Amino acid sequence: MPKSVLEAIKMGIWDYEPRHTEENTYDATEAMPGTQEKLKIMALRVQAGLPLWHRGDRTEYADE
Repeated sequence: MPKSVLEAIKMGIWDYEPRHTEENTYDATEAMPGTQEKLKIMALRVQAGLPLWHRGDRTEYADE
């Protein structure tokens, strides 16, 4: 069983979904969408087998 979407793709599994993970077990990010900081955080999530998105992530410039 793959641990992350990257492992799943290497195995030819194209409909992989990460295991359900409660959002209180990983942090949201205030990084602006499209920035290197945000991309780095998202890459770390993928590598750790976490969901790519967090409901608390910043989604636009005006988010406070």
